Amino acid sequence: MADPRGEALRLDFDRRLLLQFRGSLITSDAGLLAYRELEDTFGLTDTGAERLADARTGKNGRHRLAGLLRQSVFGRLAGYEDVNDADRLCRDPAMRWVVGDRAVIGTAASASQMGRFETKWLSRAENLSALADLLGQWIDKVHQRRPPRMIVLDMDSSESPTYGEQEGSAYNGHFGCTCYHPLFVFNQFGDVERCALRPGNVHSADGWLAVLESVVARYRRIVKRLYFRGDAAFANPEMYEFLETEGIGYTIRLPANSVLQSRIGHLLKRPVGRPPNEVRRFYASFSYQAQSWNKPRRVVAKVDWHPGELYPRVGFIVTNLARPAKHVVAFYNQRGTAEQWIKEGKNAIKWTRLSCRSFAANAVRLQLHALAYNLGNFMRTLAMPKAAESWSLTSLREKLIKIGAKVVSHGRYVTFQMAEVAVPKQMFREILSLIARLRAPPAPT
Repeated sequence: MADPRGEALRLDFDRRLLLQFRGSLITSDAGLLAYRELEDTFGLTDTGAERLADARTGKNGRHRLAGLLRQSVFGRLAGYEDVNDADRLCRDPAMRWVVGDRAVIGTAASASQMGRFETKWLSRAENLSALADLLGQWIDKVHQRRPPRMIVLDMDSSESPTYGEQEGSAYNGHFGCTCYHPLFVFNQFGDVERCALRPGNVHSADGWLAVLESVVARYRRIVKRLYFRGDAAFANPEMYEFLETEGIGYTIRLPANSVLQSRIGHLLKRPVGRPPNEVRRFYASFSYQAQSWNKPRRVVAKVDWHPGELYPRVGFIVTNLARPAKHVVAFYNQRGTAEQWIKEGKNAIKWTRLSCRSFAANAVRLQLHALAYNLGNFMRTLAMPKAAESWSLTSLREKLIKIGAKVVSHGRYVTFQMAEVAVPKQMFREILSLIARLRAPPAPT
């Protein structure tokens, strides 16, 4: 049981806000206030609103674009992936404080207002383009406070199943369902650098240049070391030539063929002697040039003999790195974390919920889900104490965001009397302290 007197912590929002911890609770999404503080530290949604074209022609707009964008992103972060949820969220005290401005003393945007905002205003070509760029702009703002020494880019595709007459949906034989086939680029911190919605029947690497080129352009002349990892779908000479021209180190899985296997024939013979109980692993490195390549390139092979298996498991990687073969394989294997991040996006943010009829509206929804994912990942990587460093985005949503609170309104401020259950008072204080350290120092007078 927490101290019944509670403890007050101030957050610098538009109005004075005090957070108190009590033992008796009511349910709410009060933990969103911590994310709102993090978002305010970097000015993320304000940056987005500055780049969006306001398509509204009336003069009685109730909410600014920044507030509408904030409601879209924070709603998804809290697990409300449908616009229909706005009819309840617009009256939620925590969401009203997140949106700010008129919503503080009134209500946030309704379902009809959010529907027009997402499916009509944001789906315009210029706004959809600005929304796609916003992911990288948010990451750049974070990196300005904590500049990375290097950037590792992982590109991968995924499926978003569809269940109706949705424009662009098609059957994909690889995934075995009717779906969209979005493309993602992550960095080593788990942030989505860029994503693009594609029809369900396109190749996994379709449109890779348009997605990757804009990410590389942002880091050009900013970071000294830039790396790329991709699976066999991205093994094509155009990709190699682009990465080499940009001076990017890469490791890309190469589909096996008879020529490659002939180069490591001595490793494909079963080792002499009684098979051990552990895996026998061998590496090889050689120069190889396919007919479609303009020059020879280094290929690294890994051969695993597993106990009880008749044939070895063989993998090839094409690379321009000069590291030992074992280190090249270890570096490539780390791209498996991108698949984990995609699963987190599906489970915690529900970014497969693309239920609009038009392709443009679903592309907007994907970008909004990705923005919510990045905001959640910023919290996890920048502002979580050591006791919670291993929490997934799902755990953060259930433990940090879903904090019940009793809201007490006063004449000049509002008090959120928050529950001390999964996130104790001391941990919440540490989170706010870590967020405060991320604020830019005041400009010299």
